[in-house]
Amino acid sequence: MRAKLAGLALLTILFNSSCSDPAAVGLELAPGNNQIGVFYEEFILDAQLVLLDSFNTVNSGILVVGNETDEYFGKTEATGYSRLYLNATQTRPGTTAILDSMFFNMDIASVNGSNLDNPKTYSVHKLTEPILDTLYYNFDEVAYAANSFAAIDVTFGEIKDTVLQLSVNEQFQNELFGKMQTGSEFANLINFRNYFPGIAIKAKEGDNATVGVVLGDNTGITAYYHNVGDTVAFSYKIVSYPSRSFSGVKSDRSGTPTEVVKEYGKAYEVDPIVGMKSSLAMALRIDTSPLDAFLDTLSGVTFNQVNFTIGELESQNEDNNPITGMIMIFVDQDNEPIRSSINNAALYVQEDGQPQVVLDANGDEVPNNNFLTSAVLEYISDDKSYLAGITSHINAIYRGDILRQNWLLYASTPDTGDDFKRSMRQFKVNKDKVKIKVIYSKSR
Repeated sequence: MRAKLAGLALLTILFNSSCSDPAAVGLELAPGNNQIGVFYEEFILDAQLVLLDSFNTVNSGILVVGNETDEYFGKTEATGYSRLYLNATQTRPGTTAILDSMFFNMDIASVNGSNLDNPKTYSVHKLTEPILDTLYYNFDEVAYAANSFAAIDVTFGEIKDTVLQLSVNEQFQNELFGKMQTGSEFANLINFRNYFPGIAIKAKEGDNATVGVVLGDNTGITAYYHNVGDTVAFSYKIVSYPSRSFSGVKSDRSGTPTEVVKEYGKAYEVDPIVGMKSSLAMALRIDTSPLDAFLDTLSGVTFNQVNFTIGELESQNEDNNPITGMIMIFVDQDNEPIRSSINNAALYVQEDGQPQVVLDANGDEVPNNNFLTSAVLEYISDDKSYLAGITSHINAIYRGDILRQNWLLYASTPDTGDDFKRSMRQFKVNKDKVKIKVIYSKSR
């Protein structure tokens, strides 16, 4: 986790009152020194809900599988879809082979939700239509058989990463193993996918939990068998990587504060609570315009410390973890990312100590858009809040190096990856707890 500005708590105690006229009210660094004053200011930034448009979830490496109900976000159901991969060079069971057992294995990377000491149910269904070589978005789905061929009831408790072994029903076992032995369906990958387009993994309604399923050798079908007259055990595997995959989400927000959010990409005022939810792609737009009025009152100042904070968050179940971290993307009035003139990539707030501008091919200064050095709004579990240091960013605006822009909070960081595509984590917070806190010095 990136270094925290350790003096924040102490300084906040020292400067615990916001001053409406920071040029006139302050605390001096030393008694009798009338040349330099230290001042504290904080102000609230308006936050609006935005349901992201064009949010594709193809090949994220994780299938999001869950079924959650929340009084704010409503009912959210995530289904994981994937093709399966067949290595046609592996030895197939012979005609005299005898099937011992067959399982569908699920490699669980994460578990999030409520009442994890109670059983949660997951089922695997055969697709009835293929996954195409195209983009799939979080609102997409692919048809699958109503009846599952494998299922499990599991109690996670403290275990958050494990490989689950789902029993495959007898009818499916016999059909699949027979084709493994002699069928043309297993002659090559094309034949196999024509016969078996892929899988849909689902969670049970009412379980209020979500898992992240890792695609790879540990997620797929394994048949264990032996040959007649032989005690040596063999296995034949059908895995989930490399294969095309995506996660599809259904959302019913009827009767909740978020039911007003209907159009993709549009910002909605929802009072007094706002929030974000991954996979659903419910994000926050932050109106930073109060910075203009504040900076216009200042002259000859040095910003000692500026923090963007969200929280304390609304309470939620201890196993329902909030989003790990977020970046701040510059957005226009239509909530579309503002892009770099260098490579057309989205622009992000850059972390403290990093260049806020770089030179383009013409030698002109333009905003830095290095994702690896973007400022991260990190979750601080002790405070149940988020914090990002933005001192360098505010200095660059004050000097006129970059323009102030509104922000879209996106659940991705250079360290943790794209949480929006890998979980259904969420948080809620009162709008009056979305703030910028400033400590600055002024020469008199």
